[in-house]
Amino acid sequence: MRKSTVEEIKERFDNDVDRFSNIDTGQLSTIDAKISLEIITESSKRIVPNAEYLLDIGCGGGNYTLMMLTKIPDLNCTLVDLSKPMLDRAFIRVSEKTRNSVTVLQGDIREVELSENQFDIILAGAVLHHLRDDTDWEATFKKLYNLLKAGGCIMISDLITQDTAVLNEYIWEKYGDYLEGVGGKEYRQKVLEYVAKEDSPRSINYQLDLMKQVGFRNVEILHKNMCFGAFCGIK
Repeated sequence: MRKSTVEEIKERFDNDVDRFSNIDTGQLSTIDAKISLEIITESSKRIVPNAEYLLDIGCGGGNYTLMMLTKIPDLNCTLVDLSKPMLDRAFIRVSEKTRNSVTVLQGDIREVELSENQFDIILAGAVLHHLRDDTDWEATFKKLYNLLKAGGCIMISDLITQDTAVLNEYIWEKYGDYLEGVGGKEYRQKVLEYVAKEDSPRSINYQLDLMKQVGFRNVEILHKNMCFGAFCGIK
């Protein structure tokens, strides 16, 4: 199946701002979205309690940054997203919660220009599963590592796979059952078809190994439920 292009992904998110700006109703297909959001932001606070600079990639409507600001107030926030309508919404919402700078950059994190050793915390919520081949994953993880200050952390909450084929099939069957329980058979089919077309998730094992490869000194699994996980790397 041909995967969605960056432009197609952008267009979809342009038209879904309201849904993705609501953590209660916008993430029904994401298991434990609120739990993972709490865990990664609280963990960030404990790793870098004096953080000043935050980068949120694929920020959407700003939910992750907003939660981070409840843990560490008045961060300088840089928000990156493909979608201008998403960034416009995130800028308004985040600006209301911090007295420091809010910078928005429309574009692909693989291409936007940012200074190295700049950020204390990087948040990557439901975004990295859009990466494609190994080269893409490796280059992006290396870039994110370089953007962090020493002692900083990247927090990832995302769709994931299993490395063992029979277990991957089982876990995704269970996820399909979950979707069917939420919205019926048509909802199950709709979400799984969308994932097959748009997403290219990798396993937690793959991503943690890649973090170590590019230089992270510590990696941790923080939460996992079926095909969703929250995990981190510390520079």
